[in-house]
Amino acid sequence: MNRQVIGLCALLIAAVSATAKEVTILYTNDIESVYEPIEAYWRDDITRIGGMANVATLVDQVRKRESPTFVLDAGDIFTGSLSKATQGSLVFDLYSEIGYDAINLGNHEFEYGWQVLHRVMQRARFPVLNANIFFEASDTPFAQQYTILEKGDVRIGVIGLMGVDAFLNTMMKANREGLYVKPPIEVVQEYIDLVRDEVDLVILLTHQNRTAPMQTNKEADPQVQRGFDEDYALAGQVRGVDMIIGGHSDNGLLVPVTHPDTGTLIGMTFGQGMHVGYIRFDLSSDAPSVVSASLMPVDADKLTGDTGVKALIETARQRHPGLSEVVGRIDKQAPRLYYRESPLGNLLADLLREYSGAEIGLVPAGAIRADLEAGDVTVEKILNVFPFTDTVTVVQVTGEDIAWLVEKSLSLEYGLAQYSGISVFHDPAAAIGERVQRIQVGDEALDPARTYSLVTGSFTATGGESYTRLAEAPQQRSDMLVSAAFIEMLRNKGTLAVPATGRWTLEKPAK
Repeated sequence: MNRQVIGLCALLIAAVSATAKEVTILYTNDIESVYEPIEAYWRDDITRIGGMANVATLVDQVRKRESPTFVLDAGDIFTGSLSKATQGSLVFDLYSEIGYDAINLGNHEFEYGWQVLHRVMQRARFPVLNANIFFEASDTPFAQQYTILEKGDVRIGVIGLMGVDAFLNTMMKANREGLYVKPPIEVVQEYIDLVRDEVDLVILLTHQNRTAPMQTNKEADPQVQRGFDEDYALAGQVRGVDMIIGGHSDNGLLVPVTHPDTGTLIGMTFGQGMHVGYIRFDLSSDAPSVVSASLMPVDADKLTGDTGVKALIETARQRHPGLSEVVGRIDKQAPRLYYRESPLGNLLADLLREYSGAEIGLVPAGAIRADLEAGDVTVEKILNVFPFTDTVTVVQVTGEDIAWLVEKSLSLEYGLAQYSGISVFHDPAAAIGERVQRIQVGDEALDPARTYSLVTGSFTATGGESYTRLAEAPQQRSDMLVSAAFIEMLRNKGTLAVPATGRWTLEKPAK
């Protein structure tokens, strides 16, 4: 090859490089204040996974390698003991320290009431988005609806959305009183059209789909991977959207899915900060194209946690020393399971029933937010397991009500509720609503006409997670937090044996 040809090739390569325009999007969802790495017992390539400081390091590595890089989150940044102790201020400081460019509001951000959220989110050094939650009194939006982010010569439009079910059925009513939600499709196209011609990419941050399974190893258990139906439907309805980054279901997509009709991409991680989503777009042509995409595990064995993030977490712990108090011990690990009876669910239901003196204890699977490891149990660990502000509530229910509750649970719409004081014999292959074969309360058969006392949290007692029948029954709500009741019982008991499973028994109907 002569020098002229070589020179021409070099010029062509330079011309292509000069016109190349690429951007990297990193994304997370449903981190839910899981600050420390957890044991990755379901993987054979990683021993510990996640941790906010490690997420920060991984994000920083990509930023240094690829510019521009935008970092987005689809919601559920609150929950957990330190989040609760700081009323969410620590969480916004952490996301600011990591350098998030925008986040969407999730249902957990309302755990301390919308008034607290509205006040504390102003400390964020990034836009906090939602376009379809409104104040009832004025019909004005609760949060900033959209933002246009700019780095170098790249501009992206980002819009935040909340699912109707996520708003209505996974938030305590008192925490959203004075607000209402519109279906995302009713509002979002207006904002897409508003920014479309001004930006290179339009991205929707959504918090919808089916409620997430509370199971740590969901990545390895297809049974609890709840999909992304609402995001997929929305992707087929909207015009001019390049990508939807979804949350709430805690489903994970190893690579984004493309809607065949619109070309809109859908991406999400498995939540809890165990992965960071990665996608790099080529913006050189009229239509953005994907250069590469993956779901990056946050390998805590290989990452050195960011010192700034670590310092924020440690300072918060020092300011709340009561969280480190050891209140009891358990003899072995107590894992949570979403669709099956779990040792941890049995333990919590037993503690709640014994505390209240009720005949039956009920803890929804979705309320159990972390596993408990064997050994010392601290206040922080209990509040990570049950971080909510629910109070102990005793409901007077009939045997017929109990049968309805158990059938509702066996539909698995919100996971398998965990009970104490009853034994259920059921046929999971039967049609929904016909799965219960018989129920025993203690050693006696359930009496449909008799009234029983059932203890649960106030969220469930007021109809949360579609347990609407409880809201219609007579009830007595105490001032004692459910989490405080767990702590008191552990203090009183000292060392506990984690109860065995066996309260749910498979039984085929008699022929």
